[in-house]
Amino acid sequence: MFSFCPLQGALSDSTASQSLLELDGGVKVLIDVGWDESFDVEKLRELEKQVPTLSLILLTHATVPHLAAYAHCCKHFPLFTRIPVYATRPVIDLGRTLTQDLYSSTPLAATTIPATSLAEVSYSYSQAASTDQGFLLQPPTPEEIARYFSLIQPLKYSQPHQPLPSPFSPPLNGLTITAYNSGHTLGGTIWHIQHGLESIVYAVDWNQARENVFSGAAWLGGNHSGAGGTEVIEQLRKPTALVCSSRTPESTLARARRDEQLLESVKLCIGRGGTVLIPVDSSARVLELAYLLEHAWRSEVAKDNEVFRSTKLFLAGRSIGSTMRNARSMLEWMDDSIVREFELFADGVKKTNNNTGSAKDAAGPFDFRYLRLIERKAQVERILQQAADDSEPRGRVILASDASLEWGFSKDVLKSIAGDARNLVILTEKPNLSAKRSIARTLWEWWKERRDGVATEQTSSGDTFEQVYAGGRELEVAEAAKEALQGNELTVYQQWLATQRQLQATLQTGGATSLEASADAVDDASSESSSDSESETEQQGKALNVSTTLGQASRKKVVLNDEDLGVTILVKKKGFYDFAVEAKKGRDRMFPVAIRRKRHDEFGDFIRPEEYLRAEEREDADGQVQNQFSNMDGGLGQKRKFDDVGAATKGPGPKRPILQRALSADEQDLPNNANGPAGDELDELEDEEDTVLGPSKLVLSNQTVSVRLRIAFVDFSGLHDKRSLNMLIPLIQPRKLVLVAGAEEETLSLAADCKKLLGAKLGTSEEQAVEVLTPGVGVTVDASVDTNAWVVKLADPLVKRLKWQNVRGLGIVTVTGMLLLGGEFAVTDADHEDGTHKRLKMESTDSAVVPVSSALTTTGSDGALIPTLDALPTNRISAVRSAAQPLHVGDLRLADLRRAMLNGGHRAEFRGEGTLVIDDAVAVRKTLTGRIEIESVALPEMGPGMGMVSGGAFYAVRRKIYEGLAVVAGA
Repeated sequence: MFSFCPLQGALSDSTASQSLLELDGGVKVLIDVGWDESFDVEKLRELEKQVPTLSLILLTHATVPHLAAYAHCCKHFPLFTRIPVYATRPVIDLGRTLTQDLYSSTPLAATTIPATSLAEVSYSYSQAASTDQGFLLQPPTPEEIARYFSLIQPLKYSQPHQPLPSPFSPPLNGLTITAYNSGHTLGGTIWHIQHGLESIVYAVDWNQARENVFSGAAWLGGNHSGAGGTEVIEQLRKPTALVCSSRTPESTLARARRDEQLLESVKLCIGRGGTVLIPVDSSARVLELAYLLEHAWRSEVAKDNEVFRSTKLFLAGRSIGSTMRNARSMLEWMDDSIVREFELFADGVKKTNNNTGSAKDAAGPFDFRYLRLIERKAQVERILQQAADDSEPRGRVILASDASLEWGFSKDVLKSIAGDARNLVILTEKPNLSAKRSIARTLWEWWKERRDGVATEQTSSGDTFEQVYAGGRELEVAEAAKEALQGNELTVYQQWLATQRQLQATLQTGGATSLEASADAVDDASSESSSDSESETEQQGKALNVSTTLGQASRKKVVLNDEDLGVTILVKKKGFYDFAVEAKKGRDRMFPVAIRRKRHDEFGDFIRPEEYLRAEEREDADGQVQNQFSNMDGGLGQKRKFDDVGAATKGPGPKRPILQRALSADEQDLPNNANGPAGDELDELEDEEDTVLGPSKLVLSNQTVSVRLRIAFVDFSGLHDKRSLNMLIPLIQPRKLVLVAGAEEETLSLAADCKKLLGAKLGTSEEQAVEVLTPGVGVTVDASVDTNAWVVKLADPLVKRLKWQNVRGLGIVTVTGMLLLGGEFAVTDADHEDGTHKRLKMESTDSAVVPVSSALTTTGSDGALIPTLDALPTNRISAVRSAAQPLHVGDLRLADLRRAMLNGGHRAEFRGEGTLVIDDAVAVRKTLTGRIEIESVALPEMGPGMGMVSGGAFYAVRRKIYEGLAVVAGA
């Protein structure tokens, strides 16, 4: 059985994605840990309840809607870091830089402490309660974020993997996951999950079309799964259930026309001296836009286009430098055109160096010569100030995070350029619609209304595009800041922190652990699910046990009573030596033994060398630290550059030296930094340090901005369109289709279209076609295949004739017999003794029915007779043999065939793409449909004692292929 439940993003305009799959045996798989720009913790409540029952987690894309809540869950959900997480390497690295950018850009991402919890604590301590104080939880530090993402296990495309379950998960029973390229983002994944008879394909936010940087999805083969074809690859065809996103662009353009519209819009704006703002995410789709604009500038400057030569191009993001460094190391995950461009660049630099020339004009795909990377707010402010101070208008193009315009540098740029009618903001995707309308959503709705006029422009190829005038509308911009807690606020926060610590100490059974400043963690053992299946629904995480205890403990008292203490009363109170465990479940059934664990590594206990210093060595170390500060230029308390620390320090270096990659000869010849033109005054600017380090609260303020610029929309979302769905779904042929990740209207419309398409494909009516499911958020649907199972008893003569064959650990046998229905036929012992297989017929009359002895029949638990499957009579065997056809069962891997041929004394090697050549005479290929093709050249060979033999290698290969398959005979 297989059930599916979307936790976020179904039948709604929210782009956040969270899905829960439950398989046989209680195996639960969480796919994506998405969030939206509202950062509402209430949307994570259901996920929090499911954490103690999860088996593993899969991530699909390195975007905010797919993994923005991952670091929050790791820090504030105690058991979350113990669940195995799987993703591709680009998703891990780019997701880390995205999360660091998110938490360093807005305090909203840290989320606030629930007002109800603060109110209860304030009431219990007779304090003035305020439900709108907005106390912030401590956000994860950059080091913690890096550690959380280091826990994710990387996978490659088309690599079947059997994951390990979480410590509190039931056995996975051979569950296999495989990642396939989905397009849309770098490392984006279509997950194939195989569990028993269930074959599930999870494909959310994919793109079949190739782009400048990203290759298309792997449905038909392609860049990351072999040669392209006209049929869906075997691994993704005919799944038990296909989970697909229904969000599609309203209008689609070819890649060349899309790129041309964007560049023409930019050219018109910078031609009149305006500033172009392109809000974009900082990890995924930014690679496509950055590559396009950088190469457009290279091309136009080479043509001596003065407009582009005088226009500066910027890319702003808190961690955009790390994102681009990761992108340069992941070219093999990109489209083949990027790989070829890098190879040409490498060959050109090599030839130039051999000729003792210069590589000044050489640049790789992501070595930026015109695109300048900006990571500090002071640099953005200086760029905007220069634009305002210029006596002559000069064009600027700024790509800034985030696409929602709710956080990041894009909001700062928008407020600065909104009042000038020469400027332009280009939206590259349909914004998210959550409970709180974002700035990008407001601008997108203005673009659709076209209330204040439209400027229609035309590209060089004849396409028309529109730029909408904002017309001086007023835009409300919300500003989020954090302030330190003071006075009574700090007292309430400390009381809430103490209450959380007491609850943690009460609920834990594995020893005391320190509570972080977030005060939201409990011990792992407090929410572990019991091995008893009956307690599974009771152990649903912190929301079911901690919140209940908090509600009982925080009202007018802090000291917990006997009912709240439970089994821990044996160690928390004196004079208690017995506790009734009858009818108890979960943690109350076991004595609360506190196990103190020592910290150690694979070599033993941790040893700190500084604890074993002699007195004179300790004095020398203290003196070196003092000299380190006294020898610095400017004295203590003065600002200094990062590079000057090593030169000014006379003492020993840091414990962990900073590793820097040595520049190659090719890189040393490059005159420009790979991050764009450098060496100007922007490099000297530094941001002011954040003075709020301790407990803080969220302060919101609104600012009204008059918007007079132009608004344009060019779809760079990189999502599949309806044409791709209409073409691929009939080819995939899913037995059930689940549509998620889309608005209600478009999801229901797509469901109706898919029913018609699948019904026409199968030649059935729409009612009899494949079932299409459209569950809402929190609604669980049964997505398993409709099967009918019966229990039969095998007769002894039939069992003796069965010949089992083993294929990859599975036993396969063909069964041909006669079904004897219960109540109609029965088999006597005498029939088996003499071998005549006589049947005793149950004759029914009008008056009575001849009974059958209980020794001759078998009944089930409900008293019904169980049918018996017996061997066929001799006179019927020939008829059945002619009707039943033999077939081969199993999957042949060419690597296994190569190993078997090498062990048999043959020469075997791979040549070309997926072609195995044996003895230079036989070529074996495996098509996308799984069919094995053998081509042979009739070369004579020496046979044992027979002289020259023709076709010996061919027959040897065929014999090995048949040995790797199970031949299921017809009868």
